[in-house]
Amino acid sequence: MKVGVLYSRVRVEEKWIFEALENRGVDYDRIDDRQIGLELNEPGRWLAYDVVLERSLSYKNGLYTTRVLNAWGIPTVNMARVAETCGDKLATSAALQQAGVPQPRVWTAFTAEAALEIMDRIGYPLILKPLVGSWGRLLAKVNDHEAAEAILEHKETLGSFQHGVFYIQEYIHKPGRDIRSFVIGDQTVCAIYRQSPHWITNTARGGAAEVCPVTDEIAELSLAAARAVGGGVVAVDLLEDPQRGLLVNEVNHTMEFHSTVPLTGVDLPGMLVDYALEHTRVCA
Repeated sequence: MKVGVLYSRVRVEEKWIFEALENRGVDYDRIDDRQIGLELNEPGRWLAYDVVLERSLSYKNGLYTTRVLNAWGIPTVNMARVAETCGDKLATSAALQQAGVPQPRVWTAFTAEAALEIMDRIGYPLILKPLVGSWGRLLAKVNDHEAAEAILEHKETLGSFQHGVFYIQEYIHKPGRDIRSFVIGDQTVCAIYRQSPHWITNTARGGAAEVCPVTDEIAELSLAAARAVGGGVVAVDLLEDPQRGLLVNEVNHTMEFHSTVPLTGVDLPGMLVDYALEHTRVCA
């Protein structure tokens, strides 16, 4: 049995994962995604791995590496199809919609003019998000027509593929917090509140974490969201809407848990490693 851990930088989460592998006596390699090259018709040394844990900070590095590994028959946690869905907010919303999972209302458009017409029609405030991104970066709460015009012009000027697809989400009047739940396989193992006076509550942006009890509703909705995107090991962001109850905001395929483990006492790195060891080529 041999495991690969694909990473960009060794953070506290990766240190815990390495420790969990060592505590279980597992032979593993640390694989820096900035140093690798892949020859598609020659897997070579990669075939030594029974499973690869993907911990890349870079969405593209993680996605395309796992896509090649999966094509070679090497399982990854998570699989490329999960990363592809979770890493694209519109793809996530489409998967949730197809599965009937409750979420905020979402609109998309492909020109600034069409996006502005939608935003004026449905009313402000609204949230404008990039298709790809994490840690609450490049999100915009758009409060009126003039702000919408300015932000849309900036996105059009940036000109990249991502900025040419406008992802518009209704603004949810949440109670100063959101919920992040952690799903491993078929179990919602723990959850935290992320609290902030700012409308962005990500802990990476200063949100304070607090233990959230895993109610039946949180557990079932989180599992439904995980299944909608392909399953595996994911973190699910939930919003509390005053009228509709819990809504799924996003699903994250490379979960961070440096604040969650000491807060909840749940051994997420150990559970992640155990899940990976149950989904190797040998087990399959």
